[in-house]
Amino acid sequence: MTMPTDGGADRILQLEKEVRQLKDAVVSHAVVDQAIGMIVALGRVSPDRGWTVLKEVSQRTNIKLRSIADMILVWGRTGALPAEVRTVLEETLDRLGPTRLPDAPADGPPKP
Repeated sequence: MTMPTDGGADRILQLEKEVRQLKDAVVSHAVVDQAIGMIVALGRVSPDRGWTVLKEVSQRTNIKLRSIADMILVWGRTGALPAEVRTVLEETLDRLGPTRLPDAPADGPPKP
């Protein structure tokens, strides 16, 4: 078996680094998707609006998106959410949601 040249060893290290980054990205993407799902379900907004809400909460609190997503998942399990994040989340949902179901009357559910 031949040993890689210095260039080959550098390439292996670079590829290993890329694999680690891709694995981290996959995990991060899953966490963000789950947080969007919670916002969609609890805030009664569309998935696109859920993504917008998540981004805005991250920007307005100056907390990384992945960290906000983690906080929202913990909130779903425990009910605990930092006050600043809760306030911004509620304000954003008040402004952007909830969305109506397709074909729902504009003035609410039908009266009996």
